[in-house]
Amino acid sequence: MQKSQDSKTMNRRKFSKLAGGSTVTALAMSTGVLSKSAQAAGEKIKIGQIGTGHAHAPGKAETIKKFSDQYEFVGIVEPDPELRQQAQQNDAYKDVPWLSEEELLNTPGLKAVAVETTVRDLVPTAQHCIDAGLHVHLDKPAGESLDAFRTLLNSATKKNLVIQMGYMYRYHPAFQLCQRAVKEGWLGEVFELHAVLSKEVNDQKRKEIGEYAGGSMFELGCHLIDLVVLILGAPQKVTAYTRKTRAPEDTLADNQLAVFEYPKATATVRSTLIEPYGFLRRQFVICGTGGVIDIRPLEPPKIKMALTEPHGGYSKRYQDVELPEVTGRYDADFTDLAKIICGEKTPDFSPEHDLATHKAILEASGVL
Repeated sequence: MQKSQDSKTMNRRKFSKLAGGSTVTALAMSTGVLSKSAQAAGEKIKIGQIGTGHAHAPGKAETIKKFSDQYEFVGIVEPDPELRQQAQQNDAYKDVPWLSEEELLNTPGLKAVAVETTVRDLVPTAQHCIDAGLHVHLDKPAGESLDAFRTLLNSATKKNLVIQMGYMYRYHPAFQLCQRAVKEGWLGEVFELHAVLSKEVNDQKRKEIGEYAGGSMFELGCHLIDLVVLILGAPQKVTAYTRKTRAPEDTLADNQLAVFEYPKATATVRSTLIEPYGFLRRQFVICGTGGVIDIRPLEPPKIKMALTEPHGGYSKRYQDVELPEVTGRYDADFTDLAKIICGEKTPDFSPEHDLATHKAILEASGVL
């Protein structure tokens, strides 16, 4: 297996160093949590949303509304008049009250906030929510400052609050199969991982993404880097290769490659904003001494698996794998968050992982 107990210990020590020496332990989930008896009595989790500027914001609002049996959607905050006017035309926000941030954070019984602002405001807004004693679903990427994100994670840990990052493939059935295969040793020793997440964007979107130095890797590649770190652990070294195809007039980093180095493996992540039909070529491939998993495209997922020995009910051969239908991109995030808030489980993704992921994202984007 690629990740040994020693490597897990090493990654935890790396996090302690990154966290400035602070001790970060598993979330106790003892404060700000609905009791199981309250849940059994039918009490819903009061949740709000701050921001409509993030690309995923409408989808998150729709998902919260979809799970009205678990959540009470108390309101949305959007201080920018132009963004609010645009959002009010979107059915995703229909019938949800518009509030100020102060009104939302002071709502009696509020338990959680989905932070869906523009990227620049994600971490500062999440910090306001944590300071108010609230759990947070935080969209990606977690800003351009590793220090600010470290402070946010430490604040949440001290208050026994969860920050659930919005990387969109964490609960994806194909990637859950990948994690199981690596964890249980189906693929032997992993030596190669290759991932691509690209698309083609218009001039307005280029301008918006171009506000951040990290470019396509920061905007899109972050979803894949989350999985690379989840499967292989924190990398020993990250090397970024950035190309700006329209420079000097347009300085957007729109064609990027990052190489992640491990003791016995390498991983590559590519992300561009100039690929026609890029959605159809999005892929994630893991190669090990005992087999290969090839996911292509990612949505809707198609997966092939090759095994040198039978594992988990799968044969010793190259085979197509049937996956359960994905009912909604963000469904599993919010059903899992509800279980965490209700004290039914602890988070699957630790602060250690989230900080290591963000460090790798900034390195792969050429920001660090």
